[in-house]
Amino acid sequence: MTDPVFFAPSRRYTAGEVANLTGASLVDSAQAEIAIDALAPANEGGNGALVFVDGKRNFALMQSLKAAAVLCPADFAGKAPQGIAVLVHPRPQQAFAMVGRLLFPQAATPGPMTGETGVSRHAFVDPSAHIEEGAIIEAGAVIGPDVSIGSGTVIAPHAVIGRSCKIGRDGFVGPGASVQYALVGNRVIIHGGARIGQDGFGFVGGAKGPERVPQIGRVIIQDDVEIGSNSTVDRGAMSDTVIGQGTKIDNLVQIAHNVRIGRNCIIAGLSGISGSVVVGDNVTMGGGVGLADHLTIGPGAKLAARSGFMNNVPAGEVWGGYPAQPMAEAMREIAMLRKMARTRKQGDGNG
Repeated sequence: MTDPVFFAPSRRYTAGEVANLTGASLVDSAQAEIAIDALAPANEGGNGALVFVDGKRNFALMQSLKAAAVLCPADFAGKAPQGIAVLVHPRPQQAFAMVGRLLFPQAATPGPMTGETGVSRHAFVDPSAHIEEGAIIEAGAVIGPDVSIGSGTVIAPHAVIGRSCKIGRDGFVGPGASVQYALVGNRVIIHGGARIGQDGFGFVGGAKGPERVPQIGRVIIQDDVEIGSNSTVDRGAMSDTVIGQGTKIDNLVQIAHNVRIGRNCIIAGLSGISGSVVVGDNVTMGGGVGLADHLTIGPGAKLAARSGFMNNVPAGEVWGGYPAQPMAEAMREIAMLRKMARTRKQGDGNG
């Protein structure tokens, strides 16, 4: 259940309103006025709560629901207990998320941490910076020379925006984050502790050991990107590091110099992308994926968690394993190894 101390609902919605907003079908129109002011998992529920149930393995939850309303597929609808408003939708989780964004907008988009508006007198803003009306610069933030920050963007406490960076409108830079050598689009969320635009890891062998190669590129972050806490995006060496529109990056992800990531990708936590990798649009990476440098990942590819990649991945394919290969081949190898291990064990036992 949501805690009203941290997340108070924007207002109450009725089951009828939820049906209209999401395109769901309300099974019993007499339940249109049932009030919804909370979200909960289906195995908990509670008074006033909206839940969702989807997938065959969760079907059994329907009969024991305790909630105000449930979003579910059509073939689940007849199993809900009496008194619960049943909202039929082909994609219940998507509809549930939409309602959640309306019910708890402050949880969907980060806002000011101090409640301040405008530019805090406790922030440092260089006189040459351009802060549009409606932007919020909170206490302890540092805004360098020639920076531009768009209306509606929040720079949280102790965030640092380096010289000449441009940040668009309606974005968020979290507490303790730093942005350097970067051009950032609209509606970009950079969570606390993230590091954008620091040196790429560029060295060349020298007589006395590794010598630094100057990193003179930028980071380009397009509209509607989200970057998780303590993730890092290195600036380019000579060309730019680019993150495409709508891409979502989890916590603790490393993106090296000159990487180019396409649109609407999903990159889960602890993944590491080496220098000069090109990732196509709509790629999904599970947690802990590692990519060697200069690879190309085709559009729509899916990379399984904890896999290590040393070869290019064609568009639309599913790869996994270490080293990674097409998933069907990886699974056959695992099955064969298990079979060999069982045979060896049985042989040892008979001996």
